[in-house]
Amino acid sequence: MAYRYRVATIFLMGFFIDCINLFMPTVALPRIAAEFAIGNASSAWVGNAYMLGLTLAVPVSTWLANRWGARRLLSTAMLAFSVAVWGCGEAQSFAALIAWRLAQGMAGGLLIPVGQALTFERFHGPERARVSTLVMAVALLAPALSPTLGGMIVDHGRWPWVFHSNIPLALLTAALAWAWLDQTPGPAAPRPDFKGLLLVSAALACLLLGLSLYGAGHGALLAIACLLAGGSCALLYRAHYQRAAAGIVELKLLTSPRLRVSMQVYHAIPGVFTGVNLLNIFYLQDVLQLSAQATGLFMLLYAAGAFAAMLLAGRLYNRVGAARLLLLGMLLHSLGICLLVMVDAPTDNAVLMAAYGLMGIGGGIGANTAQTTALLDFSGERMQQASVLWNLNRQMAFSVGAALLLMIFNLLLVGLSPPAAYHLTFALAALLGLAPLLSLNTLPKENHAHA
Repeated sequence: MAYRYRVATIFLMGFFIDCINLFMPTVALPRIAAEFAIGNASSAWVGNAYMLGLTLAVPVSTWLANRWGARRLLSTAMLAFSVAVWGCGEAQSFAALIAWRLAQGMAGGLLIPVGQALTFERFHGPERARVSTLVMAVALLAPALSPTLGGMIVDHGRWPWVFHSNIPLALLTAALAWAWLDQTPGPAAPRPDFKGLLLVSAALACLLLGLSLYGAGHGALLAIACLLAGGSCALLYRAHYQRAAAGIVELKLLTSPRLRVSMQVYHAIPGVFTGVNLLNIFYLQDVLQLSAQATGLFMLLYAAGAFAAMLLAGRLYNRVGAARLLLLGMLLHSLGICLLVMVDAPTDNAVLMAAYGLMGIGGGIGANTAQTTALLDFSGERMQQASVLWNLNRQMAFSVGAALLLMIFNLLLVGLSPPAAYHLTFALAALLGLAPLLSLNTLPKENHAHA
């Protein structure tokens, strides 16, 4: 096998592992919550901790690869990932599980950007487009298969195997990285903005903690204190950014309306969907008594709709324009969420299928259009800076969407029955999914990059 295909294989294997670990544990959350006697708002930290780990590691991964060499870094990252997933399954307390998930996210965050850069450096023109298609296929295949596989594991075994099942593939990826990759370190890279990275990570962590505490009934004062701490960290980063030569998050890039609107859309569609899907898993398993496997199967419909929609959006982008596609995506996605309000019994499979199909189609159109639009205004070094900002925003969208909707649900649960609280939360989520509508008119009319 040619060297570049070996590099691509290692990247795609690592990317697949990362994707399934975002989605597979979700179907096990009701069992995890029951075993550790925690609320569903707290259970969201199984995902939040993984996202925070990614946020910490992604900005420093390229710098570490240049210092240590790609072979050493990627092999070590996958070995650390294997240890972390073993620790997740063996955790004897919820705090230990969250700590291991943080470590797992950091290990995954070291592999993905380095593997992607190594791969894309070796494929150009039409060949790079084919590699991008493979990456998109993995990004759709993993969310489609992992909830179903996770549901089978939970129904026929125990939830720790949702994590332990990752170990063989992670160890194989580590071995292939050591055997196939060159060890030559890269060129010297500037030291990352560690102070800025800590401030950004602290701001996100405090925001998520504040939303989780308030939604879980720990009192407004503690939640407000966390939110104020998060706001303070954000302000400190802004002051640090104005003094620093280069910040970990380049705020000046937000003057681009394409990037700014695309980031908002990512919160409104994939971010909101993350929260909706998490809540619906609890609703289907705890209220309607569906099995974990049956719950996971609905993601197959979502993935099928998203895949077809992505292909359609790619063909129509230059003819229809970003604003119209984003509008269509948000409308279809919110319509799918609205259908969840009509689900009252385990026999409402047709409504659930329609809901996940529409959310998939709308999500595919919206997310693909946002991804295409976000970086159109940038090139060279500014492209790399915008890519970091875009990827950090992606991770924030998933975590904030889940934390916000769980907070809303738990607040509604005080005065409503569980089914009514779920339904009203879904209705409010559909409205949140339309929030960027007023920003669409700020997008430039042309869909081509600036010179």
